[in-house]
Amino acid sequence: MRPAVDSPSPRTGIAGRQEFHVSRSAEPRMLTLTAESTAPMHTPRPSADPEYPPSNQPDIRTPPMSSNGHPPVKRRLTPLDEAMRRLLGLPAPATRRITIERDLPVPMRDGVCLPADHYSPATDRGKSPTILIRTPYGRGGSNPRVARAVAAQGFHVVLQSCRGTAAGTGEFAPMRHERADGLDTIAWLADQPWYTGQLCVFGFSYCGYATWGFAADAGDQLVALMMAATAAQFTGSLYTGGAFSLDSALTWVWGLGALGSDPERQPTLIESWLRRSRLHAALAHLPLAEADRVATGQRVGFFQEWLAENDTAGEYWLERDHRSRVTDVQAPIHMIGGWYDVMLPCQLDDYAALCKAGRPPHLTIGPWKHNSSGFFRCLVSEAVAWYKANAEGRPVREHPVRVHIGGSNQWRDYPQWPPPGARPKPWYLHAGGGLHTTPAAWDGRDVFTYDPNDPTPALGGPRLAAAAAGRQDNRRLEARPDVRTYTSDPLDAVVEVLGPVTATVYVGASRDHFDIFVRLCDVDTSGRSWNVCDGLTRVSASAADTSGVRRVEVTLWPTAYHFKPGHRIRIQISGGAHPRFARNPGTGAALGEPSDLVPVRLEVHTSPLYESAIALSVAP
Repeated sequence: MRPAVDSPSPRTGIAGRQEFHVSRSAEPRMLTLTAESTAPMHTPRPSADPEYPPSNQPDIRTPPMSSNGHPPVKRRLTPLDEAMRRLLGLPAPATRRITIERDLPVPMRDGVCLPADHYSPATDRGKSPTILIRTPYGRGGSNPRVARAVAAQGFHVVLQSCRGTAAGTGEFAPMRHERADGLDTIAWLADQPWYTGQLCVFGFSYCGYATWGFAADAGDQLVALMMAATAAQFTGSLYTGGAFSLDSALTWVWGLGALGSDPERQPTLIESWLRRSRLHAALAHLPLAEADRVATGQRVGFFQEWLAENDTAGEYWLERDHRSRVTDVQAPIHMIGGWYDVMLPCQLDDYAALCKAGRPPHLTIGPWKHNSSGFFRCLVSEAVAWYKANAEGRPVREHPVRVHIGGSNQWRDYPQWPPPGARPKPWYLHAGGGLHTTPAAWDGRDVFTYDPNDPTPALGGPRLAAAAAGRQDNRRLEARPDVRTYTSDPLDAVVEVLGPVTATVYVGASRDHFDIFVRLCDVDTSGRSWNVCDGLTRVSASAADTSGVRRVEVTLWPTAYHFKPGHRIRIQISGGAHPRFARNPGTGAALGEPSDLVPVRLEVHTSPLYESAIALSVAP
């Protein structure tokens, strides 16, 4: 199988945008409460300056703000609104009349003004809580209909554009201004006559990161948080295991820059194909420092920064990291994640920090990708239920943790995650492709070559684009000469993996710089190999023993998975997964710079001395 570059199709969104097909047009609108939509993204238009995105550019869909926004408009819910409510799984509305105020100017401390839309129940009697959503993706598309559906449940909904987007002034610089701008927005809310001092926040993907920026300083008025597919830092998602997450970073950049002359117009099939072909080309392009121009036609300043700032412990990333404040948040938190979501490991780090501080949040993890429609439907309905339950002082369910068990299609509740009693159980690699619960009794090695000129392709797993993500049949991938597999005998009994998954691989390498990608698969009785979870570690000139063997630790995505009797457990090992992770050139060259592409010969060692193994968290 040749390397394949996946990208969003007309049915796929970017950075957490959810798609609900209401029309039959070529590239349907995206539906998200977080305003993360495909075509109608509100990033500024590129100027003559090659730097993208420029600051202080007017929104191309929204007229400039007046001093007080547009006059309030009252409207009744329509049949389409009712269809949206049912689609989102919301209960019957508390009211069928909604008041809408658009383009309200929200001043920041430095003179920047950020626009917001306000949706409220027309029957509000001064008791309705406020839901705040801060987004860089705009406030149009299908978002008004979603906001109306939520407002009809008895909430004020404030949908605000982040700095430098959607008619707001200032510069759009991801992860830089969210704390100060969030706190200034809360100060503005406090001056509004309809604000009751009860603030709920809704954070999906980047919008959730923006929420973490100010949540610790919001005070007692913050009464409930719904945080989904997000984390208090994005460093771990952009640099996973030390390797640059090229697919996530560049797909997000492409999504922000994919604006036509009239974003309200649905692109034709040809236009959509041409747009996606630019992303295809960019993901395959070298050097990476030019990939943003290939994808968008512009130099993207923050993408260049991400390439240059590859020290994840450096000042650049520390300034954008809110993890130290997560445990200062006092309000109840419900986290929702997906087993195939790019943000899940970082999200569970936030969960663990809160548990350690004695404030365990609610946690729901489903069989979802970052932007799957089921993910978003669950998110909206769970958010409304969460806000109502906290306002009424009642629990939403008996146990705080609810997870989907892959392989059995069951949902299960637990008091904590991982479940009590879950312990790591090693499965050992044996030369020639065996996988057993006992170590190898003799020395063995399996050899393959990773060639960055023909990089091992990424297939499924946690990806930003839904069409490329999730559970896939891996047989074609496993047939490649640069992939090694280790497979158990058919299982006599159920094996359930519940929690972290880690691998220790002893590797000999012909060069000092290489990657090790490890994937856990479920081989069914028909021989199909389904990916469960995976991870990658980048090795850079680490010390080897006297035999030239290095111990490589790989942290895979966590999972909850049920291996059935008769199925087999399989481990894949390869030297990469492109374009999900930027290919390793084998030279140690800086990430964005031109470099020769040098193949590396890799040896996987299995012996009593080198016990290569994968540790699966198994509950008793």
